[in-house]
Amino acid sequence: MFRAQSKALQELHKEFGPFHFSVLAFPCNQFGESEPRPSKEVVSFARNNFGVTFPIFHKIKILGPEAEPAFRFLVDSSNKEPRWNFWKYLVNPEGQVVKSWRPEEPIEIIRPEIAALIRQMIIKKKEDL
Repeated sequence: MFRAQSKALQELHKEFGPFHFSVLAFPCNQFGESEPRPSKEVVSFARNNFGVTFPIFHKIKILGPEAEPAFRFLVDSSNKEPRWNFWKYLVNPEGQVVKSWRPEEPIEIIRPEIAALIRQMIIKKKEDL
């Protein structure tokens, strides 16, 4: 799963990056202890093996009372708690959660949602001029 997810996320980052979109990755070891490596190794592995260029942060807790505030916000805002690694949230420039996806949802479903949000941002910016 790591290979397919990393490649798909890198595609999104590359395709939409010029429009101020960024993939942000937060490794976690709370799902079956599937990510036991130290943060530096996770980053190195993703960069060296899959050419990942998007930001990969230190490992964090995303569930329970020790969850990072950012993830508490994502879960509270979307009513969608991650059940496995590679859960995805789309957040607009105002900081509102627009959509979330389970890991098994294909990139072909996610891509149009991101494109639609970017189109809305461009239209809004033109209207504000």
